[in-house]
Amino acid sequence: MIKKFFFKFIIVFYISYIHTAISSENDIYKKIDLFGEVLEKINKEYVDEIDQSESMDSAINGLLQSLDPYSAYMSPDIFNQMQTETSGEFGGLGIEVSMESGVVKVISPIDDTPASRAGIKAGDYIVKINNTQVQGKSLGEAVDLMRGPVGSGIELTVRRRGEKKALKFKIIREIIQIKSVKADLLDQNIGYIRLTSFNENSGNQIEKEIRELEKNKNVKSYILDLRNNPGGLLSQAIKISDFFLDKGEIVSTRSRKKSENRKWFANKGDLTNGKTLVILINYGSASASEIVAGALKDHKRAILLGENSFGKGSVQSIIPLKNEGAIRLTVAKYYLPSGKSISEVGVSPDIEITEESDDFRIKTDTDNQLNYAIKLLNG
Repeated sequence: MIKKFFFKFIIVFYISYIHTAISSENDIYKKIDLFGEVLEKINKEYVDEIDQSESMDSAINGLLQSLDPYSAYMSPDIFNQMQTETSGEFGGLGIEVSMESGVVKVISPIDDTPASRAGIKAGDYIVKINNTQVQGKSLGEAVDLMRGPVGSGIELTVRRRGEKKALKFKIIREIIQIKSVKADLLDQNIGYIRLTSFNENSGNQIEKEIRELEKNKNVKSYILDLRNNPGGLLSQAIKISDFFLDKGEIVSTRSRKKSENRKWFANKGDLTNGKTLVILINYGSASASEIVAGALKDHKRAILLGENSFGKGSVQSIIPLKNEGAIRLTVAKYYLPSGKSISEVGVSPDIEITEESDDFRIKTDTDNQLNYAIKLLNG
């Protein structure tokens, strides 16, 4: 009797599951039909003639950007341009951007580029490009508007926290050459390393600079400057974190598929032999920068000084499409050794010092954060 009842229960459950699945599938097909109907109405009734291909691209991009600010569609042209940029030299303004609330948000200006020299800051919202409103444009469309021949001018109108009026910046486009590592010796005993991005050679460059600085027996401490560093390759964030650690977890990623969850750990061997380390961060420190800062903070290996970081704690994968375009899709999130996520909250400094200048040249009188770090290390 019990077996018979159990068998009937299984049949009923299976039928119910099939009905739910079919119902869900029918709902999707209804939505697809509805989308086709809306597109047809727009094509027939809209006041201006539209390019249906561009409308479809915008619809695809809208779907992806409804997921999060970092997922996006790249047309074949944009995908090709992105591949060109990863070579380390390209024409443009020198800013890392995302889309938020329908406008372009600056994640970070890259050091010594037209944007940084003009005064663009992390957290700025670009609302107008020349005379074109950004509202309603996709991220790809906005980026296209900012591109142009080297030597040509562009005007950006931005909204900034704490400023009542919109700010306007006139910028001349240049070839952007990314030099990710700068190093110097400060006050005869502090090794200073400035990292502007995490590209394929960043880890090797930093290792070389540390080994060179370690030859100087007067070096007692280090400053790792990650301000306005928008991130880059996860592999380089892990490698650079490992330079300052002897053991322990560096970062983990969690995705929808548990089988793809991963953890990375440090190898024995601190290149600086445990010397005191201060890391400078600000609102423009994002992604890979936050992994390094967060890992070294969690292991109490570094003192973080500056401002709360950006809060980009997700992993994007570039997935090619049949039309030779691609989608940038968030496939996982980063978690620090403490188990905390970076997403939306960022990494908080141990010592909060606000910026008084965007000038990150080594040891300038106006660089409040760097000067504080030097005083701190010199006791």
